[in-house]
Amino acid sequence: MALSLRPLTDEEVSDYIEGDVERYVEERVKSGESPDAARRIATEQREMLFPKGAPGEDQLLFRVLDDNGIAVGTLWIGPQSTSEPGLFWVWDVRIEEMYRGKGYGRAAMALAEVEARSRGATELGLNVFGHNQVALRLYESMGYTARSIRMKKSL
Repeated sequence: MALSLRPLTDEEVSDYIEGDVERYVEERVKSGESPDAARRIATEQREMLFPKGAPGEDQLLFRVLDDNGIAVGTLWIGPQSTSEPGLFWVWDVRIEEMYRGKGYGRAAMALAEVEARSRGATELGLNVFGHNQVALRLYESMGYTARSIRMKKSL
């Protein structure tokens, strides 16, 4: 399987940003946050990473394409902060439902590593929500290790 990346068009970026906020809110709520807190955090992060509705400096959004040029997902990577230019972050990797479980996620993550390395990254980090055990197993199998685990218990 040979995937490739194509930068998102301006129109695709707008659609992505709009949908990403809703997906991110949903993930945060599944992880136990209140809908209000989840929406506030998602909105703050969108404004920081997409000022004026466009990707901030060095934020890279791609369409993930299969061997035939068919879009199977999206990938968003970029520096985690301006103070640590060597630390890149996988902000989002999303494989369309019909393509999941076929190795596309692993291949997309491998492309993320190549792309980050080509831009001077020395580390690639990511966040995985605790309820997403499939993604957690994938990342662990690719050599990603936990640096911090945030836990809570409802009382």
